[in-house]
Amino acid sequence: MKYLQVIILVSIVLYSTNSCRSTKKLQTAINKKDTQVVIIHAPASIDSLKNAFDILKALESKRINFITFSAKIKVQYEDQRGQQPDFYAFVRLYKDSVLWISINSTFLNIEAFKILIKKDQIIIINKLNKQVEYHPFSYIEDIAQIPLNFSILQDLIIGNPIYTGGNIVAFRQTENHYLIGTVGDFFKNLLTISADNNVLERSKLDDIDVGQNRTADLTYGYYEQYGGFSFATYREITVAEKTKVDITLSFKQFEFNKELSFPFNIPRNYKTK
Repeated sequence: MKYLQVIILVSIVLYSTNSCRSTKKLQTAINKKDTQVVIIHAPASIDSLKNAFDILKALESKRINFITFSAKIKVQYEDQRGQQPDFYAFVRLYKDSVLWISINSTFLNIEAFKILIKKDQIIIINKLNKQVEYHPFSYIEDIAQIPLNFSILQDLIIGNPIYTGGNIVAFRQTENHYLIGTVGDFFKNLLTISADNNVLERSKLDDIDVGQNRTADLTYGYYEQYGGFSFATYREITVAEKTKVDITLSFKQFEFNKELSFPFNIPRNYKTK
């Protein structure tokens, strides 16, 4: 179930880490000095609070609104055992309705899994073991152990910012970036936003419950313009709890608002797990 676990991890990953892994591939790499945060103290920081609020509002204005989305994503990941085999995830999404994922092994050159996710159900076809699994949507929440619904899941895939609400507690402006820290009901979020075009470059979340010891870091890069909005075609994710996992997502193809089908036939000889 390695491929399934990773693609679900990619879909539901928290953002944040205590030690970010740098990358030369990203054109939007952030300097170490930009990660410094100045804590806002009221009432002297009213202007800073207003600036941060306006920047977050501008970020939200760039949210991608869509009807359908499809993509071919190359997924690379490394865990405690080292670099693992690459695979491709073919994704089809109908907003607020259904998410279809086909996972293809580059090593075996076969389709290994198909996953169909709706608001109330998840169906997994395991072609390697000729099995089918049925789960409630809460199955994803159980794995991630975070509050999650279909809307948040699709925002993660599209690249829209999540968990940006709550109180603004920190703000810093550098030559190239805005850094804004917020605290919500579940997470402390540190957002790094481009000062040039107000796109999200990095999102770091720490679980407010320190007992969870969960951290992750998501970096967005190589933005492309499509239909009047910006889409990040390259993302790096670092997730750490008891172990550390590094994931790279490279969007090789993507389209919005095209007519899609969601083929999902379960062979009769497959056993229900």
